[in-house]
Amino acid sequence: MSTHDERILFKNMEQPGYAGTLDDYRKVGGYTAFEKVLKEMKPSELIDLVKKSGLRGRGGAGFPTGMKWSFIPKDHPGPRYLCCNADESEPGTFKDRQLIENDPHQMLEGIGIASYAIGAHVAYVYIRGEFTLGAKIIQKALDAAYQASLFGKNIFGSGFDLEVVLHRGAGAYICGEETALLESIEGKRGKPRTKPPFPAIHGLYQEPTVVNNVETLANLPYIINRGPEWYASLGTAKSPGMRVFSISGHVKRPGNYEVPLGTTLREMIYGHAGGILKDKQLKAIIPGGASAAFLTAAHLDVRMDFESIAQAGSMLGSGGVTVMDEDTCMVWAAINLLEFFEHESCGKCTPCREGSSWLLKILRRIESGRGKMEDLDLLVTLSKRIEGMTVCAFGDAEIAPIISTLRHFKGEYEDHIRQQQCPFQSNVALVMSH
Repeated sequence: MSTHDERILFKNMEQPGYAGTLDDYRKVGGYTAFEKVLKEMKPSELIDLVKKSGLRGRGGAGFPTGMKWSFIPKDHPGPRYLCCNADESEPGTFKDRQLIENDPHQMLEGIGIASYAIGAHVAYVYIRGEFTLGAKIIQKALDAAYQASLFGKNIFGSGFDLEVVLHRGAGAYICGEETALLESIEGKRGKPRTKPPFPAIHGLYQEPTVVNNVETLANLPYIINRGPEWYASLGTAKSPGMRVFSISGHVKRPGNYEVPLGTTLREMIYGHAGGILKDKQLKAIIPGGASAAFLTAAHLDVRMDFESIAQAGSMLGSGGVTVMDEDTCMVWAAINLLEFFEHESCGKCTPCREGSSWLLKILRRIESGRGKMEDLDLLVTLSKRIEGMTVCAFGDAEIAPIISTLRHFKGEYEDHIRQQQCPFQSNVALVMSH
């Protein structure tokens, strides 16, 4: 594992006086990578270079970026599209928002590079509806880039044309799923598509499409300028590069931290985030956004890379690390997350649409002191009826808080039932009042 301390995506914004304008970005070498690939590289060479870097998607699944690009048919006679997923609606995750609001041009340059790689001449930035400021900043950055002829016709005299369109969502969590995002751009309700066919074959307007995350795309200019070997030397062998983690919850210094993949949870929480508030004991951690299974204090030395977190029983996901102290009720925490998922279910799949309501009803019953021991088996049975039974991964996401809290904190559920009340009742009431 690399012990690299240099920032990549945050380096510019950490400089005094850097405001993220086009002039600021070009002064630090911005758009030189885009010019380089257009003038010196074939798309196939660019794809091979990104494969060699080992860059993996930063949106959740961690799929190899260059490989994803290579799935686009090379002999397709019609248009191809690139979509930048700036929806970032995963609870506990706010990294893309900072990248967008403080240094938008690195994402835009990445869009140009990726579009050239797959032969797309139209790209969309799909941004979460609530990101009003981010949308204004991106549009202003786009206008400046067009005025400088960095987008549009015959970019850098290369003969390559690219139009970039900002598309604002309407606030639906499910539109972070790539096929629901495509449906939304097409003007339909944001509901996931059945796969196959996959977007690389039939995506936006049924044409070959690649959907990449903001952070993924923002890495591309640096990989081009500094080389794939440099990037692959960061992080771990199977999870190369740096990663931005959003740390929130009961920590002294919540915020976004850019660290090499493979950094331990202990270093993230007690080093970067300063430890637990009021020096209380750590109880639980969600390592990858609300969709990820809970981990415990016993997992502090687990490395934050795709393989290690999966081996520990969770996932790296969106990189949202939520920390909970010893006074947190795990039944309440599961309810809190399930209320979000139940509200955000698009309703397409019966197990997800109906199952979330039933699970929430049982959890609320337990939390209020009216639960029965058989409810614990019922929660597991219902969760198994949802797991793997939905078109997208939403169903698996909504049961993750329940299954993982039952796995690690079953005694707490039993205490609720035996005592006929929440043992942390005063703490939960305090949180709810705020």
